[in-house]
Amino acid sequence: MKANLQTVALLTPLYAAAAAAGWVFKTGGLPLPWMLGPLVLSAGCYVSGLARFKVPVRTRPVGQMTVAAQVGLTFTPTAFASLLELAPMIVGLAVASGVLASLVAIVLARATGMRLAQAFVSTFPTSPVEAAVIAERLGIAPAPVVLAQTVRIAMIVFLVPMSIYLVDGMPDRSATGLAQGFAIGHLALAALAVAGALVFRLLRLSNPFFLGALAASAATTAIGVQLPPFPPLVMALAQIALGTWLGSVFRRELFAAGDGRILVTSVSALALLVLISAVALGLAHLGGYPWETLVLGAAPGGVTEMALTAKYLGTEVALVTAIQLTRIFLFMPNIPWVVRLIDRSETRR
Repeated sequence: MKANLQTVALLTPLYAAAAAAGWVFKTGGLPLPWMLGPLVLSAGCYVSGLARFKVPVRTRPVGQMTVAAQVGLTFTPTAFASLLELAPMIVGLAVASGVLASLVAIVLARATGMRLAQAFVSTFPTSPVEAAVIAERLGIAPAPVVLAQTVRIAMIVFLVPMSIYLVDGMPDRSATGLAQGFAIGHLALAALAVAGALVFRLLRLSNPFFLGALAASAATTAIGVQLPPFPPLVMALAQIALGTWLGSVFRRELFAAGDGRILVTSVSALALLVLISAVALGLAHLGGYPWETLVLGAAPGGVTEMALTAKYLGTEVALVTAIQLTRIFLFMPNIPWVVRLIDRSETRR
C-alpha cells in the first residue's frame, strides 16, 4: 500500500507536467501534441537525471487498448473490401521494409564491427521488449539493443508526423476538438477492447493489448455494428500515457557509455526510415496512392503511434494499420529463429 502511494506521489507531477507539455505543443500547432509533448518532456526528465523512478509498464497497455479500439472503428465493410483489393501492395511493402532493414543491419555490423546478430536484432522493426528478450537469450547485452530500438521508434514517431505536417500543413482539427459526452456505446467499446486484449493474452499472442483490442473492435465494426468513438479527452489521456512511458525509457545510464553508440544508432535508424519512405513514395507515385498513407504504413515504427498519426492527419487509418499489421505478422514470429540462425553461423565461423 505504501509503495503504491509513493508511486502515485511520484507519477502525479510527471503526468501533470506531461499534460502541460501536450498543451504547449497543441497551442503551438504541432502534430500529435498529446503524445509528442509528453514524450519530449518525459525523455528530458529521465536523460537529465531529474526523474529516476520507473513509469509502470502497465500504463502503456491502457493507452494501447484505447487507441486500438478507436482504430478498429475504421474497419468498416467497405474498408475491408478495399484492403483485400490492395493485398498485393500491402504485402509487397511489408516485405520491402524487411529487406531494407536487413541491408541496414549488414552495413551497421560491417561499419562498427558489431556482431551481425546484434546489429540485426537492434535494427529490425520490433518492440524494444521483444528485442531485449531475444538478445538476452543469445548472450547479447540487452541495453544497447533496447537503446537502438527505442531511438528508432522515438525518431519515427517524432519525424514522420512532423515531416508530413511540414509538407501538407496543419490539418483541420475543428471537428475533432469539439466536446463530446460519454455514452453507453463508449462503455461497450471499452469492454470490447479489454475482452479482446485478455483473449489474445491468454493465447500468448504478440502485442495482445493492441492487437486483441483492435481485433475485437474491427470485427464488431466489420459486421455492421456502429459504436461511437471515444471522446477527445479520453484519447488525449491515452496519448499522454503512451508518450510519457516512451520518453521514460530513455534512461541516463543508456547514454553513459560515451562511445558514440547513440550516434551510430540514430544514423542507422534514420537511414532505414529514409530508405523505406523512398520505397513508399515510389510505390505511391506508380500506383496513384496517397503518399502520406503509404509513408505512415511503411514507417518502421510502432503500429500504435502510426495509427494515431494517421488518425490525427486525416489519412486512411485502416490502410495504414493494415500495412503495419502485415509487417508485424510476417516478421514477429520469424525474427527469433532468424537471429538464432545468424548467431550460430557467426559462432561456427
